Amino acid sequence: MKKLFYIMAVFAIILLVLYTYIGGFTAPEVAVITSQPIHMAGQPFEGSMKDEALVKAFKRAAEVLERKELKGMPGNIYYNNPEQSSDSLRAFVGVILPDTTAALPGGYEWRTVPGGRKVVHVEVNANVAIAPRKLYSALFDYADQQNLKLEEFYVEWFPASDRGVVEVPVK
Repeated sequence: MKKLFYIMAVFAIILLVLYTYIGGFTAPEVAVITSQPIHMAGQPFEGSMKDEALVKAFKRAAEVLERKELKGMPGNIYYNNPEQSSDSLRAFVGVILPDTTAALPGGYEWRTVPGGRKVVHVEVNANVAIAPRKLYSALFDYADQQNLKLEEFYVEWFPASDRGVVEVPVK
């Protein structure tokens, strides 16, 4: 029985260290700021969050970056909150770039999010596997605490494998 306890304790410590390493205990930073323009090359998606086409869109963005077809960072625009719309998602999945001068890979198009808007800006140092959950929890908690109404328009990007950012305009 003691041996089982020690094995479970070691396993729990390993999990705790791993969770800490990937940013599980890192608190997101939240602020209301004026947004900057964002240029994104990618492809639109509309459908279920379980649709294979969405997975393919994310994989395509990763391949474009890996093959250096574009130099930027992975990013997404969500035009609705799928958790409030019965799993139906309207999105634009792709790569955020500094400007619109790059030649686009096949099947990609441009979207530009205008700057100069008041947005809730959330950043977190956490692995991309857990960053979205932390970003959106912090976003909605902050909006509730500050009595802010948010638009149904979410721009998220991942400047590094351990950093995530989301911005949502304030109504």
